Amino acid sequence: MNNRTRVVVTGLGATTPLGGDVPSTWAALLAGKSGVRLLDEPWTEASTVKFAARVAVEPSEVMERVEMRRLDRSEQFALIAAREAWTDAGSPDVDKERLGVVIASGIGGVTTMLDQYDILRDKGPRSVSPHTVPMLMPNGPAANVGLELQAKAGVHTPVSACASGAEAIGYAMEMIRSGRADVVVTGGVEAAVHPLPIAGFASMKALSTRNDAPEKASRPYDMDRDGFVLGEGGGVIVLESLEYALARGAKIYAEIAGQGLTSDGYHIAAPDPEGAGVTRAVKFALRDSGVDLAEVVHLNAHATSTPVGDVAEANALAAALGEHISHVAVSATKSMTGHLLGGAGAIESIFCVLALRNRIAPPTINIDNLDPAVKFDVVRDAARPLPAGQIAAINDSFGFGGHNVVLIFRSYEG
Repeated sequence: MNNRTRVVVTGLGATTPLGGDVPSTWAALLAGKSGVRLLDEPWTEASTVKFAARVAVEPSEVMERVEMRRLDRSEQFALIAAREAWTDAGSPDVDKERLGVVIASGIGGVTTMLDQYDILRDKGPRSVSPHTVPMLMPNGPAANVGLELQAKAGVHTPVSACASGAEAIGYAMEMIRSGRADVVVTGGVEAAVHPLPIAGFASMKALSTRNDAPEKASRPYDMDRDGFVLGEGGGVIVLESLEYALARGAKIYAEIAGQGLTSDGYHIAAPDPEGAGVTRAVKFALRDSGVDLAEVVHLNAHATSTPVGDVAEANALAAALGEHISHVAVSATKSMTGHLLGGAGAIESIFCVLALRNRIAPPTINIDNLDPAVKFDVVRDAARPLPAGQIAAINDSFGFGGHNVVLIFRSYEG
């Protein structure tokens, strides 16, 4: 271990396609349930893709209408997840000047922007909501959580496409390591299930078109994968310095031990086929964490189900971990949640934390014919126990623009 300030996870919150909170999401994940389903909106009739992974519990079921009216859907997700995480952490009585928030979104309030443009076009400028700008700005989710908690150590919003949620958690860790904060509420959210984003991704040939079997559409590492499934929701975790958490008697789920950040410098949307940036990010994360490679027993892969991306990632992970890759149980949970874009790295970090805490790796569903280019041990169909003792898990996230973020979590033994 290095001599840096140790940072631990003390609270978890989520709203996902599998459940309206962390316990229901985790139970559905372990059971191998799919959160993908056909959409019932009229606009899907003209769409080449007619399905997505909507949240399992609508915000209207847990929030008051008067509050929802001033919030974009992504901001609603952030508050729902943050409230659960804050309560789960015991609502720390922290000095507000030592409390930070880092919540990311890859796209921000895109549904607000597009809906308000329709109102502008059809009804004129006087009908546009006065809440439009605070609702559409990408920092809106972080800002609203920060306002509710009165955080004054800093409120931040990293934007790095599908790596945003993971980058937010790494930034939060560094806030604590550097001494800026004792407690940081962090994660990622996304709410982009709308005809324009779906049409845009479909035009890029990035989305699966399995309209006849949407629950089987997200197929990481399968030979017949044909693109990702758009998801929505978000995850939030509470991070604290170990010293602060112990002093207040907090429940500790796990330790976040390190991160690795790189960029490909290759293409705006396609991954580097060699995966060199990913390999470097994994190695940087291992070095930063001080975790012994032998401790790494689990990995939650980015694995979106795109034909090129999955293999590039598989090659990179094998290059980074060498022969040890055969001892790592790899889960690809987007097979059940779909791809939450800026929220993906956050909910998958929660899955890593719970995998370490409960000593169990979630399954990967929808693999009928494993791609022979994938040379590691994928946890298929059923959850798998993880070993006792000090263990670690890797969460990797990648985004358009060549962003690579790797986080390492470690079990906490007290």
